[in-house]
Amino acid sequence: MPELPEVETVVRTLRPHLPGRRIVSASFSSKFVTPGNRKALARRFENRTILSVTRRGKFILIQLDQGTLTVHLGMTGRLVLDGKAGKHSHGVFTLDTGTLVYTDSRQFGRIFWNHDLSRLGPEPMDVGLDEFRARMKQRKTSIKALLLNQTFLAGMGNIYVDETLFAAGVHPLAIAARLTAPRVAAIHQHMREILGAAIVQGGSSISDYVDAQGNRGWFQLQHQAYGRDGEPCLVCGTPIRKIIVAQRGTHYCPHCQRR
Repeated sequence: MPELPEVETVVRTLRPHLPGRRIVSASFSSKFVTPGNRKALARRFENRTILSVTRRGKFILIQLDQGTLTVHLGMTGRLVLDGKAGKHSHGVFTLDTGTLVYTDSRQFGRIFWNHDLSRLGPEPMDVGLDEFRARMKQRKTSIKALLLNQTFLAGMGNIYVDETLFAAGVHPLAIAARLTAPRVAAIHQHMREILGAAIVQGGSSISDYVDAQGNRGWFQLQHQAYGRDGEPCLVCGTPIRKIIVAQRGTHYCPHCQRR
């Protein structure tokens, strides 16, 4: 699933090209990506001018002169400028010049009009250590589950939680409220560093993800834990283990990451 670095990369590759352009028309073909009256939704976007492109958590926000086009990429969604529409293209925006095409083979993504994002937590790159520590203090759940919770932090997902906890040396089943101040600080520091590095490298292309120009990311080549189950830990040589936490496959080193 595209997470904060992937979504930020899509936004950064759209931002130089979309503001000032006009959506002439839109068409939608999936009852999952765009539930409800798809023709009525398409009419909302007709002749709307694009003002800006930003991100909130894992959501792409395209501000229009009236309303906001909000896109969540789900697991396999792609939003490509001047992309070629195919059988899995479930949202096509015809612009005054060119197109913006949403393609999603598994149809877990969503396209919204004026979607409410008020329940999202703070941005991981913006939250300070004191606030991060205070928000974690009363949470008696596993640190992996907590960091995946979008009301706690907006934008973290399976890849970058696994990578953060590995770098911080924290077991994914450790109870958040019981973590010492130095371990919380380590999580906070490594989270920000890893997200920043992933953005610089265009995100992680595990399966379907590409940016808005169709380019793959490179950060998957830097993964230390995620997707490496059975392979030797790059620090100590112990095989990386995979367990299920919060219904997600979770990768960690049983030697380097302690509770």
